[in-house]
Amino acid sequence: MKKNHPIAYALLLMLLSFNGAHAATETANEGNVEQQPTDKAIIDDCIFNTIKAAKTKTTLAEIEQLCEDKIAQNVLNESHDQTIELGALTHRVMREKFTAADPYVLTAHKMNYMLPFSMVDVINRDAYQGIDRWSENLKDTEAKFQVSLKVPLLTRGLINSGDQIFFGFTLQSWWQLYSQDISRPFRETNYQPEFFYFTPINFHPFGGNSALIFGLEHQSNGRSQLISRSWNRFYINYLYEKRNFAFSFRPWYRIPEGDKASSIDGEGDDNPDITDYMGHFELELLYKHDENYEFSLMTRNNFSTSKGFVELGVTFPLWGKLKGYAQFSSGYGESMIDYNVNQKRFGIGIALTNLL
Repeated sequence: MKKNHPIAYALLLMLLSFNGAHAATETANEGNVEQQPTDKAIIDDCIFNTIKAAKTKTTLAEIEQLCEDKIAQNVLNESHDQTIELGALTHRVMREKFTAADPYVLTAHKMNYMLPFSMVDVINRDAYQGIDRWSENLKDTEAKFQVSLKVPLLTRGLINSGDQIFFGFTLQSWWQLYSQDISRPFRETNYQPEFFYFTPINFHPFGGNSALIFGLEHQSNGRSQLISRSWNRFYINYLYEKRNFAFSFRPWYRIPEGDKASSIDGEGDDNPDITDYMGHFELELLYKHDENYEFSLMTRNNFSTSKGFVELGVTFPLWGKLKGYAQFSSGYGESMIDYNVNQKRFGIGIALTNLL
């Protein structure tokens, strides 16, 4: 692991500047007699008026959904001749805005899940040579989980109506739960902090919605010397939705790092060939069949090296509101320590949040 991470300083400076800009905006607005209502205030007003006119059997959830649709439709269709259809992503953004100020609500970023059973065909033993009996005692079956959250930093509109700035953090971990001979260690944990700017755009092919995300991202496994892995990226993410279908195309540019003087040097690039395996883009398709079943397909590729990765996922009902989640992946780069290892993995467990 490097002693200094310039990207971490950049992320911290961005956070301070965003907070400073937001505070300056709030101060400038204090003298205004008339202030713009927040998204939550608009929805609350709609809910209040709709309750007065609603039928007695109408639920609060149905009223909230009706108001979300009404407000989003007004914004989307105010300058278009065609009717723009709302999708699952739009509904998610509206719900997140409604709870953004609630201190008791944590907002999911990527999917959150736990896979107590996850089996891989090839375990990367070579990376752990010399680490206290790990290499010979690692099991092909382990547990895997992901926790991913985001915090809104600016939600009042910066450039476009509906745009927002977020800080996101994703943690993935591979836990050798069944390796009792080596005290069940966490074989690999990946940390992924990022800042990103989200904005809807005036592009509606086939009557759907589009948005862009511009992000700065760091990813590492927090290890040192021979098993340290990390990289930094700028990315642009194009999002498209229509009804219960969503599409994402995310190309990136890796921020160059200096060469290592030796393999055990703490400074320099831990994995200079990572884009040969991780590629230069990520493509994702999501489909929500109904409240019980959701399907996902994610793929990466580097066409010049013919190396890539594909991941399939499906959620399904278990009991009550609890959902199961099954995941299959094949290729390079499931984790940072395995970025140059071709693996096939199947896992099954519990979905903590929805895909959409």
